Order: sequence, then C-alpha cells, then structure tokens
Amino acid sequence: MYKWVLIGVLALALTGTAIWGMNERKEKNDIQMQAENNYQRSFHELTYRMDSLHDKIGGTLAMNSRDSLSPQLAEIWRLSSEAHTDVGQLPLALLPFEKTEKFLTNIGDFTYKTAVRDLDKEPLSEEEMQRLEKLHNQAGQIKDELRNVQNTVLGNSLHWTDVELALSDDEHDHSDNTIISSFQSVEDKTGGFSEEKNFNNGALPSSNEEHKFEGVTGERINQKQAKKIAADAFALNTINGIEGGKSGKGSDVPLYSLSYQKDGESGYADISQKGGHLLTLMMQREREEPKLGLHDAQQKAEAFLKKQKLSNMEMVQSSQYDSVGIFFFVPVQDNVRIYADIVQVKVALDNGDILGLNARDYFMNHHERQLEKPKLTDKEAAAKLNQNVTVQETHLALIENDTHEETLVYEIMGTRNNDTYRIYVNANTGKEEEIEKQTTTEAKFLQTT
Repeated sequence: MYKWVLIGVLALALTGTAIWGMNERKEKNDIQMQAENNYQRSFHELTYRMDSLHDKIGGTLAMNSRDSLSPQLAEIWRLSSEAHTDVGQLPLALLPFEKTEKFLTNIGDFTYKTAVRDLDKEPLSEEEMQRLEKLHNQAGQIKDELRNVQNTVLGNSLHWTDVELALSDDEHDHSDNTIISSFQSVEDKTGGFSEEKNFNNGALPSSNEEHKFEGVTGERINQKQAKKIAADAFALNTINGIEGGKSGKGSDVPLYSLSYQKDGESGYADISQKGGHLLTLMMQREREEPKLGLHDAQQKAEAFLKKQKLSNMEMVQSSQYDSVGIFFFVPVQDNVRIYADIVQVKVALDNGDILGLNARDYFMNHHERQLEKPKLTDKEAAAKLNQNVTVQETHLALIENDTHEETLVYEIMGTRNNDTYRIYVNANTGKEEEIEKQTTTEAKFLQTT
C-alpha cells in the first residue's frame, strides 16, 4: 500500500514539474516572439525611413527656389532622428555601428541648423548644396545596403533574436551570422563617409503623445485571417509564402507581423489581433518611369483607404519623389480636420500599386471628439494674419499644441509673392499656433485641385 502511495506522489510531482516546465517554456517563447516582432518592426521602419530620407533629400535638390527649403529640411531632420531611434531599438549594441549612427546624427545636425535659420536672408551656400548632394548619394548607398539586408532576412526567414544571442557570446566569430555580416557590410560602406565633419515638403501637425490605440476595435482574429488580410494588402491571391507570427505579452498593441518575398518583391505588414486592422504596410520592388499624375495616384490611395474601412478621410498634403506619390489623409468630424489621426499612403506612379501605409497614429488616437464651437469666425481669424498674405482657403482643424493639448484652429492656406504657406490660427484667441512654408510640389498640387 505504502509503495503505491509513494508512486502516486511521485507521479503527481512529475506531472506538476512537467506542467511547470511547459508554462515556463511557453512564457519564454512568448517573450522571445515579442522581442522578435519588435526587432522586425524596428528594422523595417529603419529601412522605410532611410528610403524616405533619400527621397526627401533628393526633393530638396530638385527645388527651384532655395528659400522654400525650411519645411523640407525640418522633415529630413525628423526622419533622421526617427531612424536613429530605430537603430537604437535593434540588437546591435555589441556590434560596431557607430559610423552609421554618426552619419544619421550629421544629417540631423545639418538639416536642423539650416531649417531654423532665415533662408531668405541667408540662403544655402554652394558648399552647403554640394554637401547636401553628397548626403543624398550617401543616403542612397545606405538605403540600398539596408534593402539587401531586408531581402536576405525575408528570403531566408532569419531571426533577430538569433543576432541577440550571437552578439552576447563574445568568444565566437560572428562572421557566419548572415544578419551580423550584412550589417557589418552597411557599416563598412558608411566608413567611407567618416571623413565628413560635423555639420555646423512641409511637416504636418500630428500626435506627439502616446495614447492607447483607441481606434482598434472589433472581434479578435486568428493568424490565418491575418494572413488573408495581409495577402489582400500585398495584392496576392494566396497566403502561401506569407511568414510571421503574433506579438507577445506587453506589446503596445497585440498584432500580427507578417512578411513575404517573391520574384524581387517583398512586403511587410502589421495587423492588429483585435479587429484585423492594417496598421502599417511596406512594399519594396523595382519601379519604372512614372505614368500616373498625383491626381490619379490620389484616387488610388483613397480607394485603398476605403477598402481598409477608413472612411470620411480628406487628403491634406501630397508630395512626389521620383516615381512615388506620398499622400497624407486626416479624418473629418463635423467639418473639422483631426490631425492627430493622420494617415500616410505611398503610391507607385508607374502602375498605381500601394507601396506603403502608416495608420498607427489613426488607430492610436481615433475616437469621437467633443468639439467646441469656435469663438472667432474664419474671417476674423484671417484678419490676424500678415496683411501681405493672400488667403486661398480655410478649414477648421484640431491639432496638438506644444504642450500636447488638442487645440481647435483655423488652417489657412495663403500665398505671399510666389510662396505658399499653411498657417494654423487658434480659433478662440487668434494666436498663430504654427506656420509652414509648402514645398514646390505641394503648392502646385494645391493650385490645381
């Protein structure tokens, strides 16, 4: 009898140990999956921003009027700062990567210092234009190298957590790790820029504060459903070849991070587990010469947003870089533009394919607002402007001020001489909250729509 009792106790102990081990392993796998998803997202965002950075610098070089550069340079500074943050979120702390980080810092320093000075009185010198040209070429080379890494990672289903483990073991040679060797190639390429000394389109107001993804609603979806949503976004007729998984516990929003690569084309998407909302989309492929104008591309972008059930959206800014059109949309509530919920869409101008979507601000902030009635009329707000500014159009808008408070303003498009400005005037006090000079492309587009 005693023997059987002892066997039973041991069996229970072994069962308990097995269950504990399974729970420990599951928790460890969840943490590893969350880390992998975060690394994947940071890397794809870094690649996307380097692509945008190269396009933006190219756009400044194509401008006819140098005194309209300030908003464009401010946007380049913002992108370089965000790219620098993306690098810091990758498991590269033990890998020498300071040359690339220094390159991003140099871009940021140069563009910030140039953007804040009065370019009417002190325009860019020939030396600075040459430096900008050099930055453009260097950004292009880094962009191409990062795309090579991206294609390698997607094509071979590599894991960033393996990089983290490999780098923590400093007794072994890491040259056989594909991601590490690829990033060392990026760093070696950037090494040619190290002799550069430190450097002595208008940005739209968006949300500067992290919220709780108030716009993510609906029933929870499974991974197969997420892959079907991704396949539709990637313009594929099958889910075969789509890889990825769900985020672990503790992520800012539970999501599926999915990717694919085929025939020189690659794609990456983040889809919320709740509701199946497409938060981000990034597509990469070779592009041909533009065949579509911005107006036709805008219609492609609007149709895509409707397909994602993002309704009542209004286009507020557009830009063209090489063979890509970039459009910004905001939702409209009671004839008020809600800038905290801004959405960006990237469209290929060779055939109208959707190349990118960033709807994180929308799903982070979107909710019904209690909008107050403005104390000033649009004419009273316009009267607060410089008398040399000619008003073209006026809209009510909600933006975040410097203290991250949502503020009702009149968004006024105005011209002075040959320059176009977007001016935000407080709808209650008449204070100028913000003023932006528009890029040549945006100004021309506004005048023709």
